[in-house]
Amino acid sequence: MSMDRRKFVSALPALAAGPYLGAVLAGCSSEPLTGPGKIAWDRDVCTRCSMVISERSFAAQIRDPMKKVHKFDDFGCAVFWKEHQTFSDAESEFWVVDSRTEPAASQWLDARKASFAGGKRSPMGYGFAAVPAGTAEAVPYAEARKAVLAKGK
Repeated sequence: MSMDRRKFVSALPALAAGPYLGAVLAGCSSEPLTGPGKIAWDRDVCTRCSMVISERSFAAQIRDPMKKVHKFDDFGCAVFWKEHQTFSDAESEFWVVDSRTEPAASQWLDARKASFAGGKRSPMGYGFAAVPAGTAEAVPYAEARKAVLAKGK
């Protein structure tokens, strides 16, 4: 199996530290190694735009191959940030809040399996809120992702 130069260079820190670095570092905290992490609402900031994450209906998270969780205030921020990373979709987890749940009981959905209702007033203006797959008048992940990328920012 060959690895392209860009992927190899991005993997060097992990290769030098050994295959369990992510587990060792994550083991020092109370965070799980898979699934969405905890968000400190109104305190944590978006990895991409640095805005405070407060509107729970639009929050997203991506867990990278090293098991680090990156938090976002808007699905669109997560999509754009992911586009500039060297790891593949298969190497990461992508989570979004089910916008139909009560804020205090936020339910996380696998973004790639969720649907997205458009025309919403999201924090960064991308206009998508996640809902369970198959929800009427919502589009699948691939279509929402394509619309976000076409919008730009």
